[in-house]
Amino acid sequence: MNQLRACLVVSGAFLLAALFGAAPPVHAQQDAWRATPPLGKTLMFVFRNDGVPVAARVPVFVNSVRVGELANGSFVIATVNPGRILLRLGEQTAPTYAFEGAANQSYFARAAALAGVQPVRTEVRLVREAEARPALAQSRFLGAATVAAGAPQAPAPAAPPPRPQPPEAPVAAAPRVEPPPAARPAAREAAPSAESGDQSEIALIVSGGTFKMANDNPTVAGLSSIFDKTSSPVLSVEAEWRSKEGLALGAEAFYYKNDLATTPPPAVSKQQVLAVMANGKYYFHAADWFYPFAGAGIGFADAVYSGGNLKGSGGGLAYQGLAGMEFRFGSVGLHLQYKYLAATAGNGDKKVKIGGGGILAGVSFLF
Repeated sequence: MNQLRACLVVSGAFLLAALFGAAPPVHAQQDAWRATPPLGKTLMFVFRNDGVPVAARVPVFVNSVRVGELANGSFVIATVNPGRILLRLGEQTAPTYAFEGAANQSYFARAAALAGVQPVRTEVRLVREAEARPALAQSRFLGAATVAAGAPQAPAPAAPPPRPQPPEAPVAAAPRVEPPPAARPAAREAAPSAESGDQSEIALIVSGGTFKMANDNPTVAGLSSIFDKTSSPVLSVEAEWRSKEGLALGAEAFYYKNDLATTPPPAVSKQQVLAVMANGKYYFHAADWFYPFAGAGIGFADAVYSGGNLKGSGGGLAYQGLAGMEFRFGSVGLHLQYKYLAATAGNGDKKVKIGGGGILAGVSFLF
């Protein structure tokens, strides 16, 4: 009886081992977006995420090997040896992007088809893993391939077989001239898009709008005053350096002007404020054409008074908060922001609060 039970236990164990050993990994395809490179290899993820969806599929070539056709919301994976990697989306006329791949590293290329362009064209840029992984998790996995380290070379033509010699009076045959192999068209290499993670750009922003002072009845130079809180004109010129991670650092000149009445005696004067600010912003990549942002700045504001019974100037520390959005169309963008400026002019008991808030709209130019 004990021997029978032992046999049943052993048989059951072998059966379970066979069943579990043969079962395929159920979540292998769903977890492809989590893949990491094999030891000593480089892993290339190529995924497509159109701003405006385009129905056509786009073939993907890594080192001249076709690894799949991308539809919107899908991705493929290529395993390559470390070294020069050539990436092309489209047929022979499409540009080839070239970069160096390191061992045990993953690289992520985001493609977006351009709406309304025939034949279909794509924009390609390298993105950071933190941006790519969430997009891959929401995309459909089409397959993986293992390809060579560089563009494959045409194989050398095989040598012709030896020609049989006649048995009598052999005569040396004229050497056979082989035509040179057809020259392969050189791959058109292009640097990765200007939006690659290791590049930056300079932007010039010119804007105007509305601005209202927070305080409409401060004492100016010992005189009671009533301000027209609405400033006119309101102008801003800003230059900033932008990294591809979204960080921007820049300098701004902000100008606005207000009328005020002082007593005694009653007189109408003008206040002109120029604030020179150092700003820091962060642009959030909501879409290739839409970038909300938030930021802050610190600097110096100078107020100049003229007309009536006021004449002079005073300045002081200024700081501001910024929030807005930018719509980018190539090298030109539409810039919209709200700013709140806190600033004080003068010293001691003659300080005047000259800050306020407003909305500015303008145009940005990328260089």
